[in-house]
Amino acid sequence: MLKARNAVSAIPAYHPPLAGREGLRLDFNENTVGCSPRVLERLRSLTAEDLARYPERQPIEARVANFLGVSDTELLLTNGVDEAIHLLCQTYLTPGDEALIVVPTYSMYRIYMSAAEARVIIVPAGPQFGFPLDAVRASITGSTRLIAIANPNNPTGTLIRPEQLLEIARAAPAAALLIDEAYFEFCGKTFLPQRRECPNVFITRTFSKAYGLAGLRIGVLIGDAYQMPSLRRLCSPYNVNAVALACLSEALADQNYIQQYVTETLQSRTRLESVLATRGITFWPSQANFVLARIGSTKSDSQTFVEQMRRRGILVRDRSADHACDGCVRFTLGTAEHTNGLLAALDEVLEELSIPQGASRS
Repeated sequence: MLKARNAVSAIPAYHPPLAGREGLRLDFNENTVGCSPRVLERLRSLTAEDLARYPERQPIEARVANFLGVSDTELLLTNGVDEAIHLLCQTYLTPGDEALIVVPTYSMYRIYMSAAEARVIIVPAGPQFGFPLDAVRASITGSTRLIAIANPNNPTGTLIRPEQLLEIARAAPAAALLIDEAYFEFCGKTFLPQRRECPNVFITRTFSKAYGLAGLRIGVLIGDAYQMPSLRRLCSPYNVNAVALACLSEALADQNYIQQYVTETLQSRTRLESVLATRGITFWPSQANFVLARIGSTKSDSQTFVEQMRRRGILVRDRSADHACDGCVRFTLGTAEHTNGLLAALDEVLEELSIPQGASRS
């Protein structure tokens, strides 16, 4: 009887609640209004011949590299950041190697690390989800081959200082350090200027969030020019589809659209945090397009809250299964109009459930 590898059976399953997402989607950190109109125009202009050809990635890679201020030998377009994570794991991890993550964080790091049969070393975040630099350094061994850090982190929205990232990279020169900047546009802080100081550093970006292209699945992996050929060997030559490649140039060209959306999202984030503080709801100040708040003390509390919000047409994400996130819910932010709907429903649900007041900020 055919059986999957034992490592596959042991991988923790990731089941995003995609089914039945009817309502205002504030649960997946997506752009709440969608992509630039220029992208839609480009989509409409595609021909049957465009779709019949195998996609050519290199010309668009050169354009993205120029936009980011790196060499095209240092950049690889990927099928979302997920493929970039997978490629790093396949390139640098062998069975028994150690891979390190700080929890809570993005679930796919652990899944791809486990698929490569690495031993995943889990370091809990510090008090109030602070970055545990000393604990991370203490967990690095001669067997450490990959460290993955989301910056800003998901689901907490916390940001790590560049000097801390440099310290980790230097403490583990034989390990690849992934700095996942999926939410860069909402904080404006990047490790790109410092990355050449440490050739073991890789940075990822995505066009799924601020750019509103989650459905096209396109991301960027940036690394040392000496390291990138190894990753390219494992990457399919046609990993990014022709539609995504055709649209990406237009998405990059319309920076006014991105900046307007980001500005409105940051204003919405401030509004939500102010309401949570006034209500006495514990939350963690965020550097991303979402806010994590502790709505209750148990998973049942957060599930009830999420369901009540859904009944009012607002989808938010229960994060109570994450480390130290009991009773926590994550709210995606977007336009002022969408935030008006979120806050109106939030007010109703908090009153209906009689959520107790507590510390407003962590």
